[in-house]
Amino acid sequence: MPGLPGGRALGEVEPDISDEVLDALLAGASTAEQIAGPDGLLARLTRRLLNRALEAELTAHLGYEAGQAPLGGAGNSRNGQPPKTVITDQGPLRIRSPRDRKGTFEPQIVKKRQTRWVGFDEKVISLYGRGLTVREIQGHLQEIYGTEVSPDLISKITDAVLEDAKAWQNRPLERLYPIVYLDALVVTVREGQAVRNFACYVAIGVNLDGERDVLGTWFQRTEGAKFWMQVLTELKQRGVADVLFFCVDGLAGFPQAIEATFPHSTVQTCVVHQVRNSLKFVSYKDRKQVAADLRRIYTAANVDHAADELEAFAAKWDERYPTISQSWLERWEQITPFLAYPQDVRRVLYTTNSIEALHRQIRKIIKTRGHFPTEDAARKLLYLAITKAETKWRQVLHWHSALAAFKIQFPDRIPDSDI
Repeated sequence: MPGLPGGRALGEVEPDISDEVLDALLAGASTAEQIAGPDGLLARLTRRLLNRALEAELTAHLGYEAGQAPLGGAGNSRNGQPPKTVITDQGPLRIRSPRDRKGTFEPQIVKKRQTRWVGFDEKVISLYGRGLTVREIQGHLQEIYGTEVSPDLISKITDAVLEDAKAWQNRPLERLYPIVYLDALVVTVREGQAVRNFACYVAIGVNLDGERDVLGTWFQRTEGAKFWMQVLTELKQRGVADVLFFCVDGLAGFPQAIEATFPHSTVQTCVVHQVRNSLKFVSYKDRKQVAADLRRIYTAANVDHAADELEAFAAKWDERYPTISQSWLERWEQITPFLAYPQDVRRVLYTTNSIEALHRQIRKIIKTRGHFPTEDAARKLLYLAITKAETKWRQVLHWHSALAAFKIQFPDRIPDSDI
């Protein structure tokens, strides 16, 4: 089969390049600029390799080498090599794009109308995922590669992420998640002539293997239990049949929204949120002691002991801060479920720190932007930030202890076949 020079078929693995060949290539190139500059050795090699590869593709398509007569007499033949510019890691390269007379040749290495070569789009998306704006990416490419790229082209490249984000958002989910953490963060988006705050709803599920997975993100003007019920309904439609625990903040109406969609699930209010909200009412001089007394409640041996500690707290502090004990009493059924488990399991349940940590990573990326020009721009960046964060996640700490406890507590909801 016709192919690359040396008798190798197209796609065959190239043998190692000898040191002698490398020495010959490097002759006269002794500086970084001469090797990797805009018109350096790497750029020239890339240009020549692309030209040779494209010519080899056309040879394979036509069935005869350049300079030979077409097989079988008159037939399809070469029809020139018009130049085109492709943007690469070495900057813009002017290459030859061979054509055939019948127009049936479809090159694969550098396709028709392709203006960016391997790796360039990924670099743009990586820069975007690190929080750089379109204008900042444009300046970076100009400075590093000497490549003039329009803002429209950068937006077009990053828009390709939206298709991935939509597929990710609509993917099927697992049937059972022992734990799902729910929380929202605020992002600022331009809407018409005004800049508005939007609540970005985030759900993180922990599967039976103790692996965390962001189940999706949803945008709404404000955070509210009514919209959370829509989120939970969507999770059911995507395949989630059961959740043992929902770990949430203290948003009013949250337990009712969960009960309406997952009636058998247990709601665990984040104790960290509860303590943080309680301390809002406390003067600076009392804060340390109040925090210590609250700690006695959520580190109690069991629910009865915790109730005694709350009663003692009320007797000591109600005269000065009556709203604190009242708020704990109002949420008591949702605050205390984790107290039925050993210490290792409590650490898994009592806080939404997993989702808070994700929010901190997202805020680091978006803090320099001020606001997003559109909701889609926010979706793109959050999707990239989430997929990057997930690559560093490990199994939830003490997961085997937690799963064993859940299996004892919920034997019918965690079949042996699922473990």
